[in-house]
Amino acid sequence: MLPWLHVSRQIIRSQRWFFKMAVIMLQSWSDSLKEAKKTALLQDGKRKVHYLFSDGKEMVEEYDVKTDDLTVRKWRKKSTLGAQGPWEVEVGDTSPVLTSEPHVIMESSSNPVLMRKDTKTSFQWRVRNLPYPKEVYSISVEPEERCCVIRTTNKKYYKKFSIPDLDRCRLPLESSALSFSHANSTLIVSYQKPREIVSLEQDLLRELKKIKATSEGDTDCRTQ
Repeated sequence: MLPWLHVSRQIIRSQRWFFKMAVIMLQSWSDSLKEAKKTALLQDGKRKVHYLFSDGKEMVEEYDVKTDDLTVRKWRKKSTLGAQGPWEVEVGDTSPVLTSEPHVIMESSSNPVLMRKDTKTSFQWRVRNLPYPKEVYSISVEPEERCCVIRTTNKKYYKKFSIPDLDRCRLPLESSALSFSHANSTLIVSYQKPREIVSLEQDLLRELKKIKATSEGDTDCRTQ
């Protein structure tokens, strides 16, 4: 057998294996979302959904009622001793809550701030307080590390960030899906959602709308 033919077959087998694993993980995540205990609340123009998974992890999502856009997603899990851990923001504003405590050191408001804010077709990150022109920035995908990297030629900013949605489903990172723009001292990085993710999110939103949500002032919680 020709060496190149042997290598080609190995690559094909590897690609088939990764595709099979992605299908399995995508279905597993979809099942976890369906099986989670869910509570819904309509408040301040947002549909707020609390998920409790079988492993004890909690997830909260907030959707704009008018546009169905996801505005917040955060996670919480218990420590090894059973104590409730802090909420970790995946989507939405991660700015710390202002405090009047004199001993708390606050982060400078002029520092670059990374925040994820998705659209229906793209994962999107905004980095505020980056005044440099567009040609200074370089955005790349690191497939082996499963992350995206922001670099600047003036070495003033460097940031790695992952895409948990792809990690949960074992979907590959594609350089062709990545793009960016810059305006008003804000860098906007977009990653086009794979069709599998778009379909999953559409199915989930339809299910969430079937839950009879409580409104402000209601005393009983609607769960599913």
